[in-house]
Amino acid sequence: PPQIAAYVYEDLARIADKEDLYDEVKTASTKKALSFVPLLKEKLKTSDDKLLIATKIAVAGNVIDLAAAVEFDLEEELDKIFYTNFANDDVDLFKDKLSTCRDVLVLGDNVGEHIFDYIFIQTLQDLYPNIKFSYMVRGTPIINDVTMLEAKEAGFDKLCKLVDSGVNTPGFTYDRANEFSKELFDKADLVISKGMGNYECLSPSHRKDICFLLKVKCNVVARSLGKEVGDIICKMV
Repeated sequence: PPQIAAYVYEDLARIADKEDLYDEVKTASTKKALSFVPLLKEKLKTSDDKLLIATKIAVAGNVIDLAAAVEFDLEEELDKIFYTNFANDDVDLFKDKLSTCRDVLVLGDNVGEHIFDYIFIQTLQDLYPNIKFSYMVRGTPIINDVTMLEAKEAGFDKLCKLVDSGVNTPGFTYDRANEFSKELFDKADLVISKGMGNYECLSPSHRKDICFLLKVKCNVVARSLGKEVGDIICKMV
């Protein structure tokens, strides 16, 4: 589906004579996500398990998905995310892997969600100061996925290494990525994959040590994971 979407949305953009079909929606999503930042930072400040809370924050942002079969309310998700268990809970494996890493690549997903990714990476940098983090975005506007434009506006270029993958699909399609991104993907000690699109494109993948963080929003992905729509996932492969 992500590869088919590339052709569909390219035609839609041409018909509408609009390069970024969802630019207004992405702006609104970013504004809404930013309004929750003080609350999320306070949650982190008072938490005894900052990695767990930061990971849940990253997953909560994944509800901002215009391509999903089921819609979720961001405010409602944030109200309950801290009391919801991962249906696939590999957080301890994730923590163990981070303790041995030098280079970690985070694959971004949706706009708005990227604001939560910023907090996530910022927290990981505090917890693991010896790790170099990279954040990878889409090469062109596709649905409401994050591109260099939104990532730079959020300050990712000052937070960590910011990378344009070159892909035009709503998910990291390895064969469509530029050579630099392929090399970075292959050499990272750990890849943190955000969202369903990246999960679809990387299932299966030629590499190991991928941590999938997502909210299940369609029956196809639910069946693939053996979980239910609405579940939150932290899965190491």
